[in-house]
Amino acid sequence: MNKHLQIFTNGFIKENPLLVLNIGLCSSLGVTTSIFNGIGMGMGMLFVLLMSEIVISLFRKFIPSAIRLPVFIIIIAAFTTIVQLVLNAYVGSLYDALGVFLPLIVVNCIIMGRVEAFASKNNTFCSILDALGMGLGYTIVLVLISFFRELLGGGTLMAGTPFMVTLIPEDYRVGIFNSAPGGFIVFGFLAALVQLIKFVSAAKAGRKIEAPEAHDCASCSAACGQKTSETSKGDEK
Repeated sequence: MNKHLQIFTNGFIKENPLLVLNIGLCSSLGVTTSIFNGIGMGMGMLFVLLMSEIVISLFRKFIPSAIRLPVFIIIIAAFTTIVQLVLNAYVGSLYDALGVFLPLIVVNCIIMGRVEAFASKNNTFCSILDALGMGLGYTIVLVLISFFRELLGGGTLMAGTPFMVTLIPEDYRVGIFNSAPGGFIVFGFLAALVQLIKFVSAAKAGRKIEAPEAHDCASCSAACGQKTSETSKGDEK
């Protein structure tokens, strides 16, 4: 697969920040009670992630390693503030619905992880692709979680907008999906579905999926140390 296409698509399935990497779950499960909230949070995260990766990739060679994290936080905080001000001015209902989770974008593990692991080490074009892939992958998952939670828990879709429709009568709604446990239930089913897709894809490609061995170097530091020691002794001989 083309390198640039792979960078862009990593965030959808292979390295999806929510369903695979399991980071940024707190805000994700907190705001996904309606599709409107999910879209708003996803777009806000996408904007902050995209602009932060662009700026950091442009100036990565000028940021001293010793102070890189404070610099990253300042840059992320600046774009998060822009999102807050815009939503507060033009979409007040969404601003109120997202509440404390909006300013917490500053310390979201997804953004901090991508700017540290990718933007600070790659050029601007690749960083843009990474931000778009991760941001869209994050947003899609938020919308999916919101869809099932709003439909099953509230019986509606797109509540809080002029496009709201009611699909399930009140007597048939499942209230647990309006609370945190309902969010975890939906998230669990989606995560399992992603693992099934990866397993089927690997099986079709003829790749065998196996658990690591008991003394695999990748999972056992003692074994790795022992192997390194034995290799060094062999080199000395």
